[in-house]
Amino acid sequence: MPEIIFNGPAGRLEGRYQPSKQKNAPIAIVLHPHPQFGGTMNNQIVYQLFYMFQKRGFTTLRFNFRSIGRSQGEFDHGAGELSDAASALDWVQSMHPDSKSCWVAGYSFGAWIGMQLLMRRPEIEGFMSIAPQPNTYDFSFLAPCPSSGLIINGDLDKVAPEKDVNNLVDKLKAQKGILITHRTVPGANHFFNGQIDALMAECEDYLDRRLNGELTPEPAAKRIR
Repeated sequence: MPEIIFNGPAGRLEGRYQPSKQKNAPIAIVLHPHPQFGGTMNNQIVYQLFYMFQKRGFTTLRFNFRSIGRSQGEFDHGAGELSDAASALDWVQSMHPDSKSCWVAGYSFGAWIGMQLLMRRPEIEGFMSIAPQPNTYDFSFLAPCPSSGLIINGDLDKVAPEKDVNNLVDKLKAQKGILITHRTVPGANHFFNGQIDALMAECEDYLDRRLNGELTPEPAAKRIR
């Protein structure tokens, strides 16, 4: 996969990019865990998510947030990293002007950034939030959440306890017009040690079902009140 350098708001950003053979293929952006706790675009879960989208014909990008690897700049506690993600999406769209839709997938810190990007970019039609941390980060901006997506966590996660993730899911599921799918990986901690295959099986199943049109919100009139 091509190594790329593109301009970000705080200097150059380093990424890995795999264009689809189809000019109008959807775009997928994959966001890595916390830069100050070892998170990089080469994280195994980030890599597996990248490969999952690429195998399904997406134009796919993962990149290092500012201060990581060859990416310039300093850690900015989320605000700058959100700008990095927006710049990454801008760059891919400039390369693929015929792409009309996009997905964003993020793991841990990257899940928080991804959900904020979702709020700012209406072309994002699907998301995957792996091990989000609503106990650490404020997700109240999801009011309303504009797109359907997957939230997945481990039931042994001590970094982001299951009850906090469940509370976030319940709030989002109460919103109309979207469908939030929640999956829990039994026996998995925040890092999915020994459980990455199980995690990816859930993500692949969700993406395939979405691409097949199986997971769509019910019309409001049909919902049980």
